Amino acid sequence: MPSARRPPASALVASSRPPRTKPAEVRLDELMAAAEQLFIAKGIEATTVNDIVETAGVAKGTFYHYFASKHEMLQALRAKFSQGFLAQVDAAVQACPRGDGPARIYAWTQAGVAAYLANYRLHDVVFHDARHGDRGAREKTEVLNQLEQVLADGAQGGHWTLAAPRLTAIVLFHGMHGAVDDAIARGEHDGAALAGPLSDIFLQLLGVARA
Repeated sequence: MPSARRPPASALVASSRPPRTKPAEVRLDELMAAAEQLFIAKGIEATTVNDIVETAGVAKGTFYHYFASKHEMLQALRAKFSQGFLAQVDAAVQACPRGDGPARIYAWTQAGVAAYLANYRLHDVVFHDARHGDRGAREKTEVLNQLEQVLADGAQGGHWTLAAPRLTAIVLFHGMHGAVDDAIARGEHDGAALAGPLSDIFLQLLGVARA
């Protein structure tokens, strides 16, 4: 029986080499990660496109394939933070029974505090250090819509009555935001220790005594 033909040595060498190109989503993730790292470490103004591509290990043309400018990348990082926040909070809220309004307020508060604490450096860069013509309205609206739905579900379940659901959502959102900012300023990063009493305060504002 004739022996099986061995592939040429050149083919063996080629098969052992890593692929020359990476999938588009990997390249994009590398660019985003590099920009996030540099914006936090150096600031937005001090970071150049050259800095970003050098850190990501990609060609400059790759950057402009995905983003028209550094400002556009900054917008993408804002969206990344907001989407991550919304997803983390939604998962926590949806894990609670729909009819248990107080439990869902606790879940919203605890998950929101944890998400903010975990990524506050990125949040501060993309929302506070940068100038935004819309004052971050789109991202804030998505978060407020999510909380307003939690409040509406609680009202429907008979846990509280709300004359102004949107204003209530604004008060709770900014209350959570301010409490986390204060904790960070004081060097306290224990989200669970903050979220418990903060949830109790929110429920008291809603006229609910947590059993």
